[in-house]
Amino acid sequence: MSLFRPLYDKVLAWSRHPHAERYLGAMSFAESSFFPIPVDVMLAPMCLADREKWIRFAAIATVFSVLGGLGGYAIGWGMFEAIEPWLRDSHYWSAYEKARAWFDDYGVWVVFVAGFSPIPYKVFTIAAGVATLSLPGFFIGSLVGRAARFFLVAGLVRLGGERFETSLSTHIERVGWTVVAISVLVIAWLMMRG
Repeated sequence: MSLFRPLYDKVLAWSRHPHAERYLGAMSFAESSFFPIPVDVMLAPMCLADREKWIRFAAIATVFSVLGGLGGYAIGWGMFEAIEPWLRDSHYWSAYEKARAWFDDYGVWVVFVAGFSPIPYKVFTIAAGVATLSLPGFFIGSLVGRAARFFLVAGLVRLGGERFETSLSTHIERVGWTVVAISVLVIAWLMMRG
């Protein structure tokens, strides 16, 4: 079943559009809270098409991804008010308190790792809002993690050229399903720790 190929092809078409920078910003924002395709699949071909603008493209992806992360945080924070009464009455309250302590103890590092790695950043943006992680810490962790990732990808594409894009295109289904599997594992792990 080819689920990610059509999305990947659509994102590639956006990367060659005259308004590609706007699309990159919108996709970076959306990917931080709900969109399933990593920003890298649009950032890479844009950097390949105009290698001199790799810093600009990485900066756009970083800024809008962090703004999207703040949106994901707001979603988690806003949803918490709606579910808190139920949560307090359920047997999940102690698990929530442990998760909140985990974010309080390792918050900036957890967000940094999620922002840099292939672990779905969106899962952590929403969870950080639910756990009411320190907003300045969340912002700093997101900014450093996302910038490190996007500048690394853009720099590698600038250096690697067409081989990098070809490799990404060849393995997009595997990459997409790996992201889904990692999301499921991270959520299961967080639930088991509670």
